[in-house]
Amino acid sequence: MSEVLYIVVPCYNEEEVLPETARKLGEKLDSLVGGGLVSPASRILFVNDGSCDGTWAIITKLHRQNPHFSGICLTRNRGHQNALMAGMMECRKRADIMISMDADLQDDIDAVDRMVEEYKKGHDIVYGVRSSRKTDTFFKRFTAEGFYKVMKALGVELVFNHADYRLLSRRALNDLAEYREVNLFLRGIIPQLGYDTAVVPYERKERFAGTSKYPLKKMLSFAFDGITSFSVKPMRLIINAGVLVFLVSIIMMVYTLNAKIGGRTVSGWTSLMGSIWMIGGIQLLCLGVIGEYIGKIYSESKHRPRYRIRENLEEDERTPEDE
Repeated sequence: MSEVLYIVVPCYNEEEVLPETARKLGEKLDSLVGGGLVSPASRILFVNDGSCDGTWAIITKLHRQNPHFSGICLTRNRGHQNALMAGMMECRKRADIMISMDADLQDDIDAVDRMVEEYKKGHDIVYGVRSSRKTDTFFKRFTAEGFYKVMKALGVELVFNHADYRLLSRRALNDLAEYREVNLFLRGIIPQLGYDTAVVPYERKERFAGTSKYPLKKMLSFAFDGITSFSVKPMRLIINAGVLVFLVSIIMMVYTLNAKIGGRTVSGWTSLMGSIWMIGGIQLLCLGVIGEYIGKIYSESKHRPRYRIRENLEEDERTPEDE
């Protein structure tokens, strides 16, 4: 018997691109069902992440027209990672396999076939990995590749050039449900599941319509969340910086004593002021990093739900533990 596939698509203000996305995904699902690769019970699950345009109206219309389209609507905007998690936790009750992808049509839909084939070979996790970044600007390419290298240097296990285009089996989804943190960074969590994995390379395309929902500010915030969620090396760097500053302060103390004895105290004014500014800047930076970790501990300690579902177009089978 063919497996039930759910394609989970987080959506935030995607009314411009959603009709075309639905058309192409619908055609792909029909071809997979027709070829016997997946069950006719398979679905495309759109997750409305608190959109303030007509996104949810389009999703509900698609569901009325075709039962292969389904959707859930969150009570408010909770961010891409939480919206994606909501979709994955909902579909794991019905799906044998799940594929997540963005709504902007930049991910190659044809890679879905190869992902399903890799699953049938025994891989519980299949990563969609960009084969190149030719469509990116120099700044985007430089910062993105730099992010992966920095994360690797900090000891975080990531798949290079992989975003959130991936396949997970049901047992991988069930294990993922045990990760309870509120500050989600799925690119770091998924590799920790430990199942057999495969990689499907693909060419990323230009966005079909609309604007990117990840401007520079959000990209930097996302990157910092990933670092602080999976590595304590920044804290260790603070210790190293403290030791370094302490050693420098000893050298400066010897220097100032020599300057005092030699009557050259006025000439040392520049180095003194420079040292004060440098130490003050390092202290503020260190306090900021420590504060970020304390803030995450504070958020996690409250055990608030990651999301709330306002409406589910399929039969509502949720339990309190799923949130």
